[in-house]
Amino acid sequence: MWANAEWRGSLYPPHGGGLEEYARVFSAVEGNTTFYSGAPKAETVAAWAQRAPPGFRFCFKLPGALTHRRRLLDIEAEFEAFVDALAPLRDRLGPLMVQLPRDFGPAELPRLAVLLARWPAGLPCAVEPRHPAFFHKGSDEVAFNRLLISHGANRVMLDVRPLFATPANGHPGLIQAQREKPKRPLHVISTGSNPLIRYIGHLDPSLNDAYFSPWIERLALWIKQGITPFLFVHTADNRQAPELARHLHGRLITACGLAPLGDFAGERQASLF
Repeated sequence: MWANAEWRGSLYPPHGGGLEEYARVFSAVEGNTTFYSGAPKAETVAAWAQRAPPGFRFCFKLPGALTHRRRLLDIEAEFEAFVDALAPLRDRLGPLMVQLPRDFGPAELPRLAVLLARWPAGLPCAVEPRHPAFFHKGSDEVAFNRLLISHGANRVMLDVRPLFATPANGHPGLIQAQREKPKRPLHVISTGSNPLIRYIGHLDPSLNDAYFSPWIERLALWIKQGITPFLFVHTADNRQAPELARHLHGRLITACGLAPLGDFAGERQASLF
C-alpha cells in the first residue's frame, strides 16, 4: 500500500505523501485496496497510470468477493471485468495475487485450476495458499505446486517466522498481527518466473535480520537465473514497514547487484532545516 498517514515525516513529507512519493523510493506495491473494494474506478486507474513511472509495478489482490465469498466458483465474468478495469496499467502490472481463504483446501483445487486455465497470457499470477494441507509436504501440496507450475503461476511465500518468534507480551500491534496472520511454515519454492515473498517483520530488528539472512542468497540466486522476484515487507502495525524495507534492501544491494533506494521525502525535507 502507499496510503498511510503514519509515514508522514519519514517516507513522506510531513504534510503530503502518496503514490508519487512512494514510487520515488520503491519499485512495486502490494495493492490491498482491491481485495476489500473490488475493481477500482476508471478515473482512479487512469490517475495511477499517470503518476507511476514506467518501471513501477502494481501487484493487486483479486477481490475478496471472488476469492472468499464466491470461493472462485463461477467468477469468469467478474474476473474478466476486474482485469479489464486494470487495462490502463497493463504494462505496469506485477503478479496479480489470488489469496485463498484459510479453509480453501484440496477439494476446491479444481476451481483454482479453472481460473488459472482462463488467466490472460502475459499477465503474471501469484497464488497464496493458507490451508494446512498445502504445507504438509504430502500429496496435497505436491498437487497444488504442480498445478501452479503447469500454468506458470507463482506461489506466494508468506514468511511469518519473525512475527511469531516471540509471544506478543501485551504489545497491541503484535497481538493483532499474530491474530490476523496464519501461522504456517515457510516453504521456499519458485513455481513461476516471479517468486513473491511477503515478509512479516517483528518489532525486534535483530530478529528481522536473523530470519532475513537466508533470503539474501536465495534472492541473489533467482536474479542470477533471470528470475524476477518480488519482496513485500510488513511490520506488525506497518508503521515501521518502509524503514524495514529500506534496511533489508540495503542488505541485498551487494549480493543482488541492486541500485540504492531513493531518499525518503520526509528526511530530505528535514535536512533542509
